[in-house]
Amino acid sequence: MKKPSRVRGIVHRSPIERNPRAAAVHKTASGLTSLARTKTRSLKQSVTVNTVADFPHLTLEHIGTTIGTVIHGIDMSNASDQEIKYVYHLLLERKVIFFRDQHCTEAEHIAFGRRFGELEIHPFNPKHPDFDEIIPIYSNERYVGAANTWHSDVMWRMDPSLGSILLARKVPALGGDTLFADMAAAYQGLSIEMKTKIDGLTAINSGSANGSKEKARQRMQQQGATADELTVFDEKYAHIPIPVHPVVRTHPDTNQRAIYVNRAFTRQIVDMEETASKELLEHLWAQAAIPEYQCRFSWSPGSVAFWDNRAAQHYASSDYWPEHREMDRVTICGEVPYFSKSDGEVLTSYAADAALLGQLSVPL
Repeated sequence: MKKPSRVRGIVHRSPIERNPRAAAVHKTASGLTSLARTKTRSLKQSVTVNTVADFPHLTLEHIGTTIGTVIHGIDMSNASDQEIKYVYHLLLERKVIFFRDQHCTEAEHIAFGRRFGELEIHPFNPKHPDFDEIIPIYSNERYVGAANTWHSDVMWRMDPSLGSILLARKVPALGGDTLFADMAAAYQGLSIEMKTKIDGLTAINSGSANGSKEKARQRMQQQGATADELTVFDEKYAHIPIPVHPVVRTHPDTNQRAIYVNRAFTRQIVDMEETASKELLEHLWAQAAIPEYQCRFSWSPGSVAFWDNRAAQHYASSDYWPEHREMDRVTICGEVPYFSKSDGEVLTSYAADAALLGQLSVPL
């Protein structure tokens, strides 16, 4: 970027310098492009990543400035090892990637997900009747869409997921888009003062875990579970740790910092008075809603979204009722979040103890 020029005491800045959000987008986009031929901790090991030029059958369609790319020409059910490495590289760079026309079976969906890591079995959400790894996300008369708030998935876990791969089976004729927000670009768009204020803070996260547990127990009863089976379930999930995650998370593969709080799960900032915590969280939550950090994806049967849950938030638009939508999701296990301070100290998520929860002034 050119240095500001001075004429008669007036500082002339480029459009990017005048617009902090544009500067954040520019910095994120230019910084990540250099990943193309570098080493990355892809698929749990160090590999050299190819560029799209090495795959003449693939074409890329960017649908957002820093986030969101459709990969045309890939077959999830028959992707090569090099294609898988490239897909993961592009995921790190673009935060969410999409495929079209993937009419794969449930087993092929699971097999594709496993190429990026171990798959998560959600303890409470309804499961596919034949495949525990698949979470059916259906919106119909019984289950109206409920993901229409900005969030990262399963932040009630100590080790939230790496990412999810969502496959559309049935979609409405109009509506039902999903929006994604680049939370690394959102962090870059904050003022220096705000970054300094939130770096190193932690927040208590909870949300739907206990409610989902009760619903899961009710389903077991409706399906004829025995008293012994219910006792085993109760004992297994008697205590769900309440995680305290960093407010700003360091990405384990790119080393980028990203805002890591959201309305669905984040309850209160540790060691901060309730009103001050609420005001700060409202400000940080609002960053996901800034259009410059977003992309929007329109679904068709066979469409797939693969998002990096560590760096992006998403919002499922529930604007299609009474039409139905049927999606299948597999989720890749993640790691415990952390924040790397400038002095090299690492701040890791931890389970809240009774004393800390006793200070909480908002409901879990």
